[in-house]
Amino acid sequence: MNGSYRRQRVLALAGTLAALCPAGAAWSQTAPPFAQLLSQTRDVPRVTALEADVARARGLAEQARARPNPSINVYAENFAGDLDRNARNQQQTTFQIDQPIELGGKRSARIAAGEAGIVAAQARNRDGRLVYATELARAYVGAEIADRRIALAEDEVEEAIADLKVARALVGAGKEARLRQVQAETELNTLQADLENARALKTVALARLSALAGSPTPFTGVSESLLDRLDARPTIGPIDPMQATTVRVAEAERDAAARAVTVQQRLAIPNVTAQLGVRQLRVASGPAVVAGVSVPLPFFDRNRGNIAAARADLQGAEARAAAARLEAEAGTRAGLALVEAADARAAAAQRTMATAEEGYRLARIAYEAGKSPLIELLAARHNLGVARGVILDAAAARLDARANLARLQGLTITGEAVQ
Repeated sequence: MNGSYRRQRVLALAGTLAALCPAGAAWSQTAPPFAQLLSQTRDVPRVTALEADVARARGLAEQARARPNPSINVYAENFAGDLDRNARNQQQTTFQIDQPIELGGKRSARIAAGEAGIVAAQARNRDGRLVYATELARAYVGAEIADRRIALAEDEVEEAIADLKVARALVGAGKEARLRQVQAETELNTLQADLENARALKTVALARLSALAGSPTPFTGVSESLLDRLDARPTIGPIDPMQATTVRVAEAERDAAARAVTVQQRLAIPNVTAQLGVRQLRVASGPAVVAGVSVPLPFFDRNRGNIAAARADLQGAEARAAAARLEAEAGTRAGLALVEAADARAAAAQRTMATAEEGYRLARIAYEAGKSPLIELLAARHNLGVARGVILDAAAARLDARANLARLQGLTITGEAVQ
């Protein structure tokens, strides 16, 4: 009676929670279609960090436009001294404003460097968001593949159970030795362990997808099949390797480094400080105007070290830009070749699958008729399982090849442009 009452309370509590959460998404939810999921990831930490880098570059560019602040000086002379000699009668008070004046185009060089920094940050932002979109697509497909592997493992377990029933029937009829039944049971146990491992891998894949998407609620599955979308051959137009985001980033950073060299060179030119003030004399009837100019003498510090360091940064940026261009050209050729190879691999996997299914069907007919041993049936079913896995591996390779090629085009796997 107590157990029945306890179960009723549990069911009542579950019903209350279901009423409060009709969507059933308080602890779990299905990931939306990939394009929608990507559009919802504007506030994830990785994207926020990229946006913060751009905001930082804009702040530095704004600061580069600032002019030097003036300073106010107050000087007092002879305000204390020997009263017998009338020292205090010669008291002087001077109010003076000093305004540094930048020479040699320092401010314009800073502004140009700040603008170049914004361009470089924006290029890194676009490349980073494209990398993130590619990783998100792979995680999305990883969850889908994990789910399909579970379905395949379940099919293999069902087939193994059916084969075990046949083996038991044959053993019971005296047509097979007890050893054959033990072999079938061992094969079933192995496949059941593989099924549990596939379920664990799905949990891992969904956890990674949830983390990448910035979802506090773990996903329980995906609502779209990206693998099925790969069945339609995409239209691949001409690809300009020089427009790849990696090349754009390297070139923008090279331009920013060149601007930094100019800034350091201009800093070697001394600035002038203009001075203008008013001096009040104690014994005079009115104030006197004073003016002056202060010019530092560059005897010791000519900013040579900073100039050399900036030039070294520029040399490294130029080398990275050249390497990025070479890698983009090679990556484009390799990407097109990998897409062709992945499509051919997927077609061959389908043919292998058809052959393995027919082989398993014939092996089972022969075994049930007592014309072939159990070992041949197990081998045929193993080959079928391998063929099923090959199809999934080929599909994953197709997506990986398409994702790499889409990234070179500045697109996501589903064709959306990343601005």
